Amino acid sequence: MTKAEQLESGFRKMDSGMDVLGYHAPVIGISGNFRNGDCTLAEGYYLSVVEAGGTPVVIPPYDDEKALVSLLDSLDGIILSGGADIDPDYLGEEPLDCVSVNPRRDAQELMLVRLAVERQIPILGICRGIQVLAAALGGKLYQDIKTQHDRECIEHSQTIARGLASHQVKVEKGTLLHSLFGKETLAVNSFHHQGVKEVPAGFRVTALAPDGIIEGMESVAFRPIMGVQWHPECFILENDRSMMPVFFWLTGEATRFRHAKQLHDRTVILDSHCDSPMFFDKGAHFYEHNPGVEVEYAYVGEDSPDGSPTFRYNPLVDLHKMTTGRLDASFMVAYLHQYERDSESLKTAIAKADRLLTLIDQRIGECNGHAAIALTPDDIVSNKLKGIKSVVKGIENAYAVGLDIDNVDRFRSRGVAYMTLCHNGDNDVCDSHKGNHEHNGLSEFGRRVVERMNRVGMMVDLSHASEKSFWDALECSSKPIICSHSSSRALCDHTRNLTDDQMRALASAGGVAQVCMYSGFLKKGGNATVLDAVRHIMHMIDVMGVEHVGIGSDFDGGGGLPGLEDASWFISLTERLIAEGLTDEQLSLVWGRNFLNVWRVNCGI
Repeated sequence: MTKAEQLESGFRKMDSGMDVLGYHAPVIGISGNFRNGDCTLAEGYYLSVVEAGGTPVVIPPYDDEKALVSLLDSLDGIILSGGADIDPDYLGEEPLDCVSVNPRRDAQELMLVRLAVERQIPILGICRGIQVLAAALGGKLYQDIKTQHDRECIEHSQTIARGLASHQVKVEKGTLLHSLFGKETLAVNSFHHQGVKEVPAGFRVTALAPDGIIEGMESVAFRPIMGVQWHPECFILENDRSMMPVFFWLTGEATRFRHAKQLHDRTVILDSHCDSPMFFDKGAHFYEHNPGVEVEYAYVGEDSPDGSPTFRYNPLVDLHKMTTGRLDASFMVAYLHQYERDSESLKTAIAKADRLLTLIDQRIGECNGHAAIALTPDDIVSNKLKGIKSVVKGIENAYAVGLDIDNVDRFRSRGVAYMTLCHNGDNDVCDSHKGNHEHNGLSEFGRRVVERMNRVGMMVDLSHASEKSFWDALECSSKPIICSHSSSRALCDHTRNLTDDQMRALASAGGVAQVCMYSGFLKKGGNATVLDAVRHIMHMIDVMGVEHVGIGSDFDGGGGLPGLEDASWFISLTERLIAEGLTDEQLSLVWGRNFLNVWRVNCGI
């Protein structure tokens, strides 16, 4: 068979889909080198990616930020490749004589790292790449290890073939690198004179050369990021596949990331509770990547660590974070702290609820069509199809009603989808989990409020309610009830959480419980991480059934965890739930369909 015939045969085979049908390899972007006016890429990089099951593409150096963001949206993983030195000017240092920089790469790659980290894209940094990671994320570099390291250095610029090892590195036990290779020492090659001096915050050292030079680092902050100082891609050129585990790691992470992105594209991703309007009241705007607002420590219920009365707070939900986390809809509440219940205090509470609802309208109206208020479940679906983020209004604490039940109708007419019956204190509607059991559950007025909410299509929210208030409302309500941000008491014994019996009853009545991302409700004593949140989600699915569980972050109201720090991390949570074995159908239910179904029933749709 001639080469032309072989080509034709191969084309027909591939075109038929026999070998590629249903296969979707993750797309791995590899930063290209730049020298003498040409963008180049050593073949070891793309051969290693292909062997690991990925599809390699080159990222050339260019300055167009919009093009870079667009490219990132198409990538499932990134390799930062080797090359020339990083300009010390980017590190705030005067350059040594030995530095040979490549300015066409530095600015773009330092920006690329920060943008990719925001989007949770898996990253592998190789040689120069580990240094780019460190520089972009707050670490420190040696401009020249021979002159700046405090010990005598081994030779780090070998003269033997690139695919041969020149020295060994010590691999730290308990690290990802150790788990990939199962060894405490690795034979590696070496081609560098710059190096990582200090790893960034949230990273740890994974490998050291005999002279103490850092040869590996990885994120310990729940991000899929790893860097190595040697060139693992060179070994495959010598038919040596001993370094392939790092590439299999990257394509594995990229495959999960791709799966999560596809799921977010196909289904509504919904967070049922955040308190961001509190900070709208302090001057924060939704449309911008917030630089933060000045707030008092007492305002967020924290003690000042240094005695200062205020600090700068960066809200955890905004248009930028919703976009990078691929979140479609956020339920934003007008939160009311529970104060006195005299006539003047009630009037003040009602006025504050109205002011916060107006602020939500104003802040979303500033978004030039990129976000919109959703008044119905169908609005959320329609907005998603148009590429528009949805914000839905809620009220946290029926203190806002005062003693005038007609306020329920008025708030519903303003687009309020649900109202949390109380907060941390009894009100005129019901007893709180943190109250004095004044009414022994729902008050008579509270029963009328629940009935009116049912009538006007406003969901009843029982997060923060006492257990007796929960049972009374469940018995009183003719419509399914929600708990917009509550977790499992069996896993964390806190009165804010739901017992298994409460969860079963809520499910039997057609309601939903939305897992809260507040550390103190996930782990006794706090210090919870996203792993604890996943435990609660999976337990509540086991107890209630997957048709009755969802996500209510409580961002900007105390919610936020290592591994789920703000709205940009939601794509990462999806990856963890995929790893737990949830199917796309189940994830679609948990991420939004369950909550939308209850909202539809309450609206009479």
